[in-house]
Amino acid sequence: MTILALALLAGCAAPVAGNRDAGTMIASSALFDPSRFVDVWHVVEAYGAESGCGPLAETWAPVAPGRFRVTGTSCGPNGSRAFVADARLTGPGRFTMEGSFGRREVWILWIDGDYRVAALGSPSGDVGRIVARSPTPRADLLAAAREAMDFNGYDMTGLAGL
Repeated sequence: MTILALALLAGCAAPVAGNRDAGTMIASSALFDPSRFVDVWHVVEAYGAESGCGPLAETWAPVAPGRFRVTGTSCGPNGSRAFVADARLTGPGRFTMEGSFGRREVWILWIDGDYRVAALGSPSGDVGRIVARSPTPRADLLAAAREAMDFNGYDMTGLAGL
C-alpha cells in the first residue's frame, strides 16, 4: 500500500528538465538592451560540474546587429577550457548560441538596472547560472538574481558558487 501511494505521488510531481521545473513558466527580460551586455562577465554561481571547475568568465563582443562573438572559459572533462561561440539575438533577452558545446538557448532571466549582475537560463533547464561584472558581486544583487532563478523554476539547492 505504501509503495502504491508513493508511486501515485511521484506521478503528480512536476517534470524536471535539466535544473528546472518544466511545469513552471519561464520568461526573459523584456527590457534587455544587448548593447549594454557587451564586455566581460564572470560566472559566480552555476550548476553541476561548472560549479566546481574554478573561475570561469566569458566576453561578449558585437560582430553585427543582434550578433555577438562570445569567448571565454567553460568546464571541460579535465577542468576549465577555452571556448568560442556565436550568439544570435532571437527575442527580448533571448539568444541562440552555437559553439563547441553545440547549440543552446540562453535567456537573460533577470539583470539589474546597471548591468552588474544577471541570471541566465533556458527553457530546457540545461543552462542556469549567475554572471557578474565582478567576481565578487554585491550580496543584494546576487540575492535578486537567485530569486529570479527560483521564480523561473530552477532548483536552488543545486546552484553553487564558484
